[in-house]
Amino acid sequence: MKTTQWIDLRSDTVTKPTAPMLESMMEASVGDDIFGEDPTVSLLESKVAQLFGKEAGIFCPSGTMTNQIAIKIHTQPGDEVICDQTAHIYHYEGGGVAYNAGVSLRMIAGNKGRFTATDVLDNINPDDIHFPKTSLISIENTSNKGGGSIWDIEEIKKIAQVAALNNLRMHLDGARVFNAVIESPYSTQALGKYFNTISVCLSKGLGAPVGSVLVGSHESVLKAKRVRKVLGGAMRQAGYLAAAGIYALDHHIDRLAEDHQRAKQLEEIFVTKPYVQEVLNAGTNIVVLKIDPKIDTNLLLSEWKEKGLLAVGFGKNQIRLVTHLDFTDEQLQKIKEIKLL
Repeated sequence: MKTTQWIDLRSDTVTKPTAPMLESMMEASVGDDIFGEDPTVSLLESKVAQLFGKEAGIFCPSGTMTNQIAIKIHTQPGDEVICDQTAHIYHYEGGGVAYNAGVSLRMIAGNKGRFTATDVLDNINPDDIHFPKTSLISIENTSNKGGGSIWDIEEIKKIAQVAALNNLRMHLDGARVFNAVIESPYSTQALGKYFNTISVCLSKGLGAPVGSVLVGSHESVLKAKRVRKVLGGAMRQAGYLAAAGIYALDHHIDRLAEDHQRAKQLEEIFVTKPYVQEVLNAGTNIVVLKIDPKIDTNLLLSEWKEKGLLAVGFGKNQIRLVTHLDFTDEQLQKIKEIKLL
């Protein structure tokens, strides 16, 4: 039976602002942020910076922009950035590292999006004019294509030590960093001390409608403001958007554990399906299904849509489902009751 009452698990970006969040947005004090006169933007930037033990922050329209700005300010054209082969900066940012920063990527075949300090050592180029200069290490926590996998802070510490010994910078793509932190023994400040810059997304699990904050030193943020301007990301009365981010930080972090619990139940549902060869769920809000190659994944997604469930293809023979603020226990129960082949 066709329905328009979708259970939408395509991404945690599909959430809409809650009524209290909308109220906080409408009540926000605003000004022209380009002149440094929007108090709500300034409060958000300061709040995120303090959470991660950094000096300053800069509010941007998207996590892609904050990642791209960070790569640009840490590198020179012709440099090389070390990351995992599944990294968001490679797969889902439109080739921006080459277009915006003029750098190449040295991609490590890690474990569910995570690599080791030894891997980094093995991939730092020698000081030789034939090779790009290795200048930056980028880590994604949680790892999207790793099924929401979480980094061990002890390994991050070792990588940071390698970075310091080799004069490399460290950037954290923290699109879902709060999902990682609430499932880990470390705090945001403990994690933050190992990175020069951190991109913090507000529009995924936290449920804000738009926006990310890049945090780092005062010097880094000053450089970032210039790059943001060049990229067209400078905004005016952005306090209405920043207010949503502040509300999300104050009210939506702890509840991420609910998303994780529902993702675990999704795993239990799909692991029994005969067309699912493997379920990748690393304990946060992402569930990746590896589908039998004999099954047409696009056809499967279309049939699910007919029954009211939305998901996305996630590479060859893979489907991703992501739990979020607007995915309820009632919807989870409906999935249990739907005959999904």
